Amino acid sequence: MSPMVMYIILPVAGILLGWTIRWIYARFQLSASEQKAERVKQDAIKEAEAQKKEILLQAKEQLIQDRNQQERENRERRTELQRYESRVSKKEELLDQRSQEFDKKDKEIAARIIEMQKREDAMAVQEESLRSELERISGFTAEEAKSLIIKNLENEARHDAQALLNKVDQEAQLTAEKKAQEILITAIQRIATETTGDITVSTVSLPSDEMKGRIIGREGRNIRTLETLTGVDIIIDDTPEAVVISCFDPVRKEIAKVSLERLITDGRIHPARIEEIVQKVTREIQQKIYEEGEKALFDLGIHNMGQDGVRAIGRLYFRTSYGQNVLTHSKEVAEIASLLASEVGANRELAKRAALLHDIGKGAENDSDQNHAEVGAEMARKMGEDARVVNAIAAHHNDCEPQTIEAVIVQIADAISAARPGARRETVDNYTNRLENLEETAKKFPGVEQAYAIQAGRELRILVNNEKIPDDQVKELAKQIAKQIETDLRYPGRIKITMIRETRIIEYAR
Repeated sequence: MSPMVMYIILPVAGILLGWTIRWIYARFQLSASEQKAERVKQDAIKEAEAQKKEILLQAKEQLIQDRNQQERENRERRTELQRYESRVSKKEELLDQRSQEFDKKDKEIAARIIEMQKREDAMAVQEESLRSELERISGFTAEEAKSLIIKNLENEARHDAQALLNKVDQEAQLTAEKKAQEILITAIQRIATETTGDITVSTVSLPSDEMKGRIIGREGRNIRTLETLTGVDIIIDDTPEAVVISCFDPVRKEIAKVSLERLITDGRIHPARIEEIVQKVTREIQQKIYEEGEKALFDLGIHNMGQDGVRAIGRLYFRTSYGQNVLTHSKEVAEIASLLASEVGANRELAKRAALLHDIGKGAENDSDQNHAEVGAEMARKMGEDARVVNAIAAHHNDCEPQTIEAVIVQIADAISAARPGARRETVDNYTNRLENLEETAKKFPGVEQAYAIQAGRELRILVNNEKIPDDQVKELAKQIAKQIETDLRYPGRIKITMIRETRIIEYAR
């Protein structure tokens, strides 16, 4: 073999041999891997079998436990059911026993009812027999006897009731006046009010008589301006160092007085300054009125009063009646009415409110032909006051009938405040003479038998002779008497004239 061939064959043979060895090694490695995989597979199968057996064992144990638990619960339920059945059985036995007892009692009751029915029938027969016997003996039927008994009982009851009423009436007459006096005395003793009243002064003092000329001014300009702005009459006469202010309205009089005093103090007296001072004083007086109204309400503890009501009360501060300050009088009446209401069990707040407002008509700014009670009632109605308060104001001088006990209390309190010593300036002699003159004026007319002045001279009651004055002339006679009183007498407010004519026929049976 040539070397060239050898050089070729040997490498090829080496390559083939290497590939063969690698193939044999690969086959060997593959066989080892398959064997290893088979061993792993077998191990996994064995492990899975073991886990399966363990799981099955645990499941069996859990099943056994659940079965045992279920059996225990079933046993407990059966035991409870047996106890319940036992109680039900006992209750059924008890109900059966009670049912038997009730049946027995029903039979006994039925037997008693039958027996009682028999007794009632026997008693009815006996009663009927006795009734017939009584009717035969007395000679009256049952209805006649019943009517006779009822009539006798009724007569006896009426006699006893009348005797009791007479006794109560006698006791009431004996104690009523005493009790009323005790109530009034108790109420009066519990109140302590001022007895002095503020009086509006109409005289202004001057530092010298030279000031009179400055007040009059050139051609009377100053005094005319002051009179025009205030609505008063300023009287400058020979009275040394004094000027008199005259006006029926106390508020305007107070404004003029204060204004004049400030002008005198200031020294600058001319129309422009007068107008400025009067306007300023007017505002101050209006504020003073409101403050006095609020103070009165605060002192008495009265609330829920509108501004119109406060001003109406405050205006009374500048009003007087027979020298008695009307606001002080109204506060005093309110306190007395409150005490009286507490004594008799009436409404204290209502009585106090009505008493405070009873004279607000005296402070009315507008002129009216009505008396102050009617004006005050109308003012209270416009202010939205309670109808009971309005009635108490209208009735406090008997211009209308009082509709509540509080209205009567206001009348009594007003009389107490006005009649106490020191309250008013009118003396007893003047008061008596005024009433006597009032009665004598009425008695002068023909046909008048008697005349009585009542309600402190606010009402005149006249008894007319029915034989001399017929019915159609009574009204004309009342007008003539009223006109004569207006002409001859001086009196505050107005007087109510009541004519009374009656026919009395007396005959004797002999």
